[in-house]
Amino acid sequence: MSRRHRARRLALQVLCCLDVQGPHGRELIDRFIDESREDQQTLRQARELIDQTLQDREHGDAILITYARNWELSRLALVDRNILRLAVAEMGCGRTPHKVVIAEALKLAQEFSTAESPRFVNGVLDAVAKGVFAGKEKADKADEETPNRKPETRNPESPEGPEQS
Repeated sequence: MSRRHRARRLALQVLCCLDVQGPHGRELIDRFIDESREDQQTLRQARELIDQTLQDREHGDAILITYARNWELSRLALVDRNILRLAVAEMGCGRTPHKVVIAEALKLAQEFSTAESPRFVNGVLDAVAKGVFAGKEKADKADEETPNRKPETRNPESPEGPEQS
């Protein structure tokens, strides 16, 4: 199992605990993470995922309300709701391709939720990826593929326009 997947698993467990206990449970959660048997890099990644998900929670929940059609967020299964929150937050940061985020969310759903959950999670996240983040991922990819070029400069004296440095 990859380090990143282990970090996601730990983040999901923490998010579920916080969903039940509320924000006052954060101290207990910090202790839970510290007592985990994971290496420091995995713990750091898990904390980043948790912090990102909690910071973006309102925005992420609004997205989920829109794309989890016919489902109130409060009525979703606890694990499914937090898998979706985690995935939407990770998609929003743009560091991981959406297909990878969705595949990881499906693994978490298979591991921690019901037999029907992977199909539901896949449908919601696919709609979110296409409806909200598709343009962002394409723009990020284009930025990565564009070679570093020197910016064009204008010579105000020249009628030809920009000079190439």
